[in-house]
Amino acid sequence: MKLAVVGSINMDMTVTAERIPGKGETLRGDSVSSIPGGKGANQAVAMAKLGAEVEMFGCVGDDGNGETLLENLKRAGVKTDHIRVLKGVPTGIAMITVAENDNTIVVVPGANGKVDRGYADSIREELAQYDMVVLQHEIPLDTVYYLVELCHGMGIPVVLNPAPAAAMPEKIVEMVTYLTPNEHEAVLIFGEGQKTEEMLRKYPEKLVITQGSRGVVTCLKNGEILCVPARKSAVVDTTGAGDTLNGAFCVRICAGDDIRAALTYANTAAGLSTEKFGAQSGMPSAAEVGRELQRR
Repeated sequence: MKLAVVGSINMDMTVTAERIPGKGETLRGDSVSSIPGGKGANQAVAMAKLGAEVEMFGCVGDDGNGETLLENLKRAGVKTDHIRVLKGVPTGIAMITVAENDNTIVVVPGANGKVDRGYADSIREELAQYDMVVLQHEIPLDTVYYLVELCHGMGIPVVLNPAPAAAMPEKIVEMVTYLTPNEHEAVLIFGEGQKTEEMLRKYPEKLVITQGSRGVVTCLKNGEILCVPARKSAVVDTTGAGDTLNGAFCVRICAGDDIRAALTYANTAAGLSTEKFGAQSGMPSAAEVGRELQRR
């Protein structure tokens, strides 16, 4: 299976603290770390760790962070041949506070904001070689929707993880193969008036809504609402859990699993990822997920 990810490549500046501060409040932190991240890069690494052939597409700056992130992707087994290095532009940064088994994140796009239509056109022929293209919302939305249209026109399946949350044209929802928002993002896309089941039934086996500790839900083509519970985990850090779920889901769908099996696998991988610190460093291997599924 060959998967392409077009998205963000960030350096995560992660601070741990006793709790997440309130508005206007100053707290003493416990530690600070620089950890490779970005939703796009995270999902690419998750897929590579699970045995997929993956290429990352996007932009970094010509700075130390950019160099470190490219090397990190290569070590994880992710191809980087078409990542563009931009002169005089900083690499994207995410400021993360980890506390109380949760996190808050502020993203500064940097080079990610330069992933434009011109760049999308430059990689079009490369994308045509892949079995699936995976997208998120940490590059310009205009580019995301342009890529959805390009891939739809070429008959390439697309998974769109619409995070951070943003309203979305209905035609884009129709064009993607799978849409994987969390509950908050689903409300922004479909409106506050609709119940979760109504949203799911409108897009059976396309719309997959993640619900944090409650797991993930979708609607099967026979009309059944499928709820896959989250794995009980000894949580250390939830950063990257959603990216692990998305990456694992894409890998198993590409491998031919039905949606029930793919989501069960993805939830297990996501649960395992929360038991280690850091987004990418906590992501499990295929062997680890396989052992956990067998144990359960």
